[in-house]
Amino acid sequence: MSTDSNKARLPRDERRAQLLAAALEVFTSAGYHAAAMDEIADRAKVSKPVLYQHFPSKLDLYLAVLDLHIDSLIFDIQRAVASTSDNRDRVRATTAAYFDFINREGEAFRLLFESDMSVEPQVHERLNRMTYDCAAAFSAVISLDTGLGKDASMMLAVGLIGSVQTSARHWLERDGKIDRDLAVNLVSGLIWRGISGFPKSS
Repeated sequence: MSTDSNKARLPRDERRAQLLAAALEVFTSAGYHAAAMDEIADRAKVSKPVLYQHFPSKLDLYLAVLDLHIDSLIFDIQRAVASTSDNRDRVRATTAAYFDFINREGEAFRLLFESDMSVEPQVHERLNRMTYDCAAAFSAVISLDTGLGKDASMMLAVGLIGSVQTSARHWLERDGKIDRDLAVNLVSGLIWRGISGFPKSS
């Protein structure tokens, strides 16, 4: 016999996605320390025991939210780098990927780059991995084109990614007062003028 509870029962993956979406909203609006599991459960329209069945602690839930959106951003950057063989276009595509991520997941971007938990070791490790993996997508191209060693290429790639991240954060804080395409052109143009100064290896 069908009941309201049966109708509300979702497959595990769908339920998990629902909980992560609710947690993202609460974490970004309240911050980790002020966020309450009760509020997250209410936002997701589930009981607190159901929430704890999926995530044993608030930190586990927070890390799961981070992992989801970090993986999404890394995938976007890797796809942007692989989307063309023209390096100028690569720089623009990478810059655009950050701004598109903001348009699509502004709350997640705030969580990744304005977290009140960045000093927590497990959070810090994940944020470092995010920067490293995004930069690694570009460092291989830099090394191949310039002949620079792994460490030097990674240094340039981290500088490139850091510039885009900082600019994108500024754009988000200004609520997109500059047109998205103009912002992407300004930032990618600045970066390209710098990175293109390194000669291609013969």
